[in-house]
Amino acid sequence: MRGSLVGTTVTLAAGALLTAAMTAASASPPTASVSHRTAPVLVDCQFEKNVRPADFILACGDGNSRLIELTWVKWDSESALAEGVNVVNNCDPYCAKGVFRPYHVTVRLDRPAEWKKNPAVKRYTRMSVTYDDARPKGFTQTMDYPLWG
Repeated sequence: MRGSLVGTTVTLAAGALLTAAMTAASASPPTASVSHRTAPVLVDCQFEKNVRPADFILACGDGNSRLIELTWVKWDSESALAEGVNVVNNCDPYCAKGVFRPYHVTVRLDRPAEWKKNPAVKRYTRMSVTYDDARPKGFTQTMDYPLWG
């Protein structure tokens, strides 16, 4: 009898602790990941929302320019900033025979605006890609791209 009383007491105490923990968890403030819902998103070629993507295709039609190894140091309601690599096909002598070359870049997203596909979501509308040193032939040190959406 004494064993079942101790077992019942332990079970009731564990249940009370679990209920208290769940109540505290549901009452706690939102986590940092929730803030991404209020910050703008980056819309990709398939019109999907992205937050802090590791890679991003710049040339949707042929894939001859893409950003890879993106490391985001900022992502907020006004702008986002990352470092990474822009891999660009030199298309020499033509794109199918070209070679992809890597260029270290800094990427900035800004000009947030309402997304027409989903007006409740804001998206960045401009991307600036700044080449640290070398850059592809015909490119300026900083290239600005309007973003689709």
